[in-house]
Amino acid sequence: MKTSSYYPVIMTADVAGTAKFYIDHFRFRALFDSDWYVHLQSIEDPGVNLAVLDGDHETIPAVARGAASGVILNFEVDDVDAEYQRACASGLQILLALRDEPFGQRHFITTDPGGVLIDVIKPIPPDPAFASSYAEGFVPA
Repeated sequence: MKTSSYYPVIMTADVAGTAKFYIDHFRFRALFDSDWYVHLQSIEDPGVNLAVLDGDHETIPAVARGAASGVILNFEVDDVDAEYQRACASGLQILLALRDEPFGQRHFITTDPGGVLIDVIKPIPPDPAFASSYAEGFVPA
């Protein structure tokens, strides 16, 4: 399968509020905006897209309707420390404080209004014990 585009779609009961959250806190803009679906694009990188969908919309099979769960959105950034300070200053709920992980990430975790987890990450060099877990030629930072 040759994929021409890929982006997550968050199902929620509050389309407008969820879209506003990503616009206000993660620098997205709306490319399509309706009461049941909003397509968002990063104002910094047009290849980064996200959509918000009414979880009860008729285009979703009845058996799968509802809200997103079991999902973490990862945003890799250049300056995770600055993003952490900005998130704290804006009152975002911090579920995991900024920290370094031995597998090669400096990150923190917050949440959107519907409970979708957001992991804001800067790749860092992994501890030697994890370096061999990466494919040859692919090591963070």
